[in-house]
Amino acid sequence: MTRVFSGIQPTGELHLGNYLGAIRRWVDAQHTDDAIHCVVDLHAITVPQDPASLRAKTIEVTQVLVSAGLDPDVCTLFVQSQVAEHAELSWIMECTAAFGELRRMTQFKDKSDRTDFVSAGLFTYPALQAADILLYDTEKVPVGDDQRQHIELARDLATRFNHRYGDTFVVPAHDIPPVAARVMDLQAPERKMSKSVDSPQGTVLVLDEPAVIERKFKRAVTDSGGEVRYDPEAKPGVSNLLSILAAATGGDPEALAGGYSRYGPLKADTAEAVVEMLRPLQARFAELAADPGETDRILRVGADKARKMAGATMVRVRDRLGLPAI
Repeated sequence: MTRVFSGIQPTGELHLGNYLGAIRRWVDAQHTDDAIHCVVDLHAITVPQDPASLRAKTIEVTQVLVSAGLDPDVCTLFVQSQVAEHAELSWIMECTAAFGELRRMTQFKDKSDRTDFVSAGLFTYPALQAADILLYDTEKVPVGDDQRQHIELARDLATRFNHRYGDTFVVPAHDIPPVAARVMDLQAPERKMSKSVDSPQGTVLVLDEPAVIERKFKRAVTDSGGEVRYDPEAKPGVSNLLSILAAATGGDPEALAGGYSRYGPLKADTAEAVVEMLRPLQARFAELAADPGETDRILRVGADKARKMAGATMVRVRDRLGLPAI
C-alpha cells in the first residue's frame, strides 16, 4: 500500500472546497492507501490565534474528518502538536533549506502582504510542512495545485539530506486531484473558495444548515448571457456550479450542461445535490459533538500510532547527523 500523508489546519470554517477537493478523496483512498491524516495546529500558530478558539477548532476539524468517513481504525488520524518529532525535524529541515528557497515561496509572499505581524514561523513553515511529510516515509501527498511548490521543496530537501548524509528519507510525490480540486467562491467565481477569505455568502460550509446552503446557491453569481455551458474561462460562474454538481453527483460537467437551458434550475439542482451529499456528515457530526470523550480517545490512539512511525524516522535522522540517541 502507498504511504500517503495529508494535513489540514484548524483555522476558519471547513467548506465545500475542502470537502470536494480533499476530504472526500481522503475517505475513498484510506482503503487503498496507508493513509496518515494530521490536524496541523503548529502551522496555525504561524499567525496569532485565540487559544480557546484554536483548541475548539482542532476538535471540530477532527470531528468533521471522522464524520466525513475517515475511520481511525483504518487510517492514522492525529493532531500535529501531540507528536513532538514534528517540531524536532522541522528545525533540521530549516537547517537543510536555503534562505533563498524559503524566500521564493509564493504563499509566504501572499500571506505576509495580508498581515501587519509577520512571524519567522510564517517564513519557515514550508520546512515544517516538509518535516510533516518526511517523518512518515510518505510516498504521495494529495494536495491542491496551490501547494505544488511546497511539495517540490519537500522533495528537494529530502534529496539534499540523502545526498549529504546517506539514504534517510523517502522522496515524496505530489498528487493533484483532477476533478473539483478548485471549488470557486459563489460570489466571486474568479477566486477559490477559501477559509481565510471573508466571503460568507460565497462560501458553503460543510456544517451549514440545508436552508442556508440553498440560499447561497440561489444567490450565486452566474454570467452574462443565458446559455448554460461548461467554459471556465468565458463563463466561470456557471462552470463552477456545473463542476460542483458533477462532483456531488458523480457526473461530468460538460454533459450536465446539456440538461439545462436556464440558470435557476441549475442552481436549485446543485443546492439539492450538495445538501444530500452533506446530510450524513452533518448527522454523524452531531453525534460526535455530543460525546467529546470519543474524539479525545480517537486522537490519543492516533497520536500513539504516529509517534511510533515518527520516532523510528528520527532514530535514523539523528544517527545520520551524528546527534546522540535519546
